[in-house]
Amino acid sequence: MVRKKIGKARKALMKADRAAVKAVAPYRGTAAVKALSWASELGDQPQMLTLSGSVLAIGVIGRDRRMANAGARMIAAHLLATLAKNFVKRRIDRTRPRSARGRDGHKIKPGRSEAKEKTSFPSGHSAGAIAVARAFARHYPEHGAAALGGAGLIALAQIPRSAHYPTDVATGLAIGLAAEKAVDAIWPA
Repeated sequence: MVRKKIGKARKALMKADRAAVKAVAPYRGTAAVKALSWASELGDQPQMLTLSGSVLAIGVIGRDRRMANAGARMIAAHLLATLAKNFVKRRIDRTRPRSARGRDGHKIKPGRSEAKEKTSFPSGHSAGAIAVARAFARHYPEHGAAALGGAGLIALAQIPRSAHYPTDVATGLAIGLAAEKAVDAIWPA
């Protein structure tokens, strides 16, 4: 009974993924989506680590303990989110929306592909961005809405640019939040 319900839920999610990709496809080449794509690259690993390292450096140089701690926790949360995301990516193959062909191109399946176009699940941009934003927000709650909003924009941008399906993004966000929560449990703000 439970297995049947899980199967139905999985089918419904896959159907929703296909519908979302189909809905945004006509806009992929527009100037707005191209601009969104460019901005979403701020969520990539080198950029997130540069941002986090800069916050740490500014805190250390300025002798601002709050900012230094925020930067250090941002780095820790990002590294843990990246490790968790990579653990999943190395065990699951899923073709990116821009490359999926045929009726089953979007399906999640066990695998060990390292080809970028076959490692859509989960979204690393989403995992890293939300982990960093949440870590920053713990030290600067007055800027939390802006940080989390920026991370949400980075995550959601992955869908119209055809880099990820909605379930890739949602899973990435869950991984990032869990990673930051783990850092907070080990190293409370």
